[in-house]
Amino acid sequence: MSLPASGVCGVAVGYPLDTVKVRIQTEPKYTGIWHCVRDTYHRERVWGFYRGLSLPVCTASLVSSLSFGTYRHCLAHICQFRYGSPDAKPAKADITLSGYASGLVRVFLTSPTEVAKVRLQTQTQAQKQQRRLSASGPSAVPPVCPAPPACPEPKYRGPLHCLATVAREEGLRGLYKGSSALLLRDGHSFATYFLSYAILCERLSPAGHSQPDVLGVLVAGGCAGVLAWAVATPMDVIKSRLQADGQGQRRYRGLLHCMVTSVREEGPRVLFKGLVLNCCRAFPVNMVVFVAYEAVLRLTQGLLT
Repeated sequence: MSLPASGVCGVAVGYPLDTVKVRIQTEPKYTGIWHCVRDTYHRERVWGFYRGLSLPVCTASLVSSLSFGTYRHCLAHICQFRYGSPDAKPAKADITLSGYASGLVRVFLTSPTEVAKVRLQTQTQAQKQQRRLSASGPSAVPPVCPAPPACPEPKYRGPLHCLATVAREEGLRGLYKGSSALLLRDGHSFATYFLSYAILCERLSPAGHSQPDVLGVLVAGGCAGVLAWAVATPMDVIKSRLQADGQGQRRYRGLLHCMVTSVREEGPRVLFKGLVLNCCRAFPVNMVVFVAYEAVLRLTQGLLT
């Protein structure tokens, strides 16, 4: 399996968990994972877990290639600059810096995708909130849908329509809403991701070998994914809330206001909403990603020698 293909499979397999995670992070009414799962299935059936899937799947291969390509490119240039050879063994600081650069670069591509994904995943909730607000207005008569065709249509009909609507209503800034939180999330998490993978590979390599076997790569990749999401989750919560905030009445003025308001209203634990889901999804997905990554590296090294 190639690296782009592994990225696509990882997105498709983990997407239902991602939908539940986003809804837990953006909707305080959910008391836990199973409450969200039951409510989503009851109201929207299986399709509800796959809202907005097509755009992340289409861009997953490009994003995955960009992330790993940026990491390898930066690492080679740092090693060339510091040690005189791109193939020199990098220090941990070199790996961390390259990982951080990888996280920053991907934000410019993923931010519009994330906005569309979050808006579609939370669309049902936003509509319900708007109906509740209208029902609590001055009119004493509750709004009634006389027939199914008269009921409000979803605002976004799909990922491309969502992107076009956001760009038209909110401008280019709307497509990059929450990008400050996304920068903080991906920069730190990808630095942790590649550094922890390198350290674990070094520890799991048999005596006399520079690389671990396939089992070692699986373990190192899975653990690296879990550690990266443990670092990323607080900013992931803020990012999701900022991006979902474009629907209906806006609550947050920016990153700091969102963070302070969320912690004040729901306590510090709010910053770790979705952590369990992120970690459960990260382990198997990143096992596959790093096995594919190592296979591609060894294949290209074999072709070049």
